[in-house]
Amino acid sequence: MEHGEKQITVVDEDGNEQLCEVLFTFESEEFGKSYVLYYPIGAENDDEDDIEIHASSFLPNEENQEGELQPVETDEEWDMIEEMLNTFMAEDEEE
Repeated sequence: MEHGEKQITVVDEDGNEQLCEVLFTFESEEFGKSYVLYYPIGAENDDEDDIEIHASSFLPNEENQEGELQPVETDEEWDMIEEMLNTFMAEDEEE
């Protein structure tokens, strides 16, 4: 995972791979991590109005900047991610 990537492959707990579109990435100095928000490719074409957006943290590897996705672990992180998402969506609607 690198900042600026547009698509990532996510492997679920059953070992299934799913190609996902990256919504955006950001860094948090408070938690010392980078975060990525993403959704499954094709979800935007579904009939449902709401797209399920997933979030993970990642620590970039110094050598090649790729990192492994990690689960978000605390309620404080989730609150910060939700705030960032709300800000992103509000800015997107203004355009």
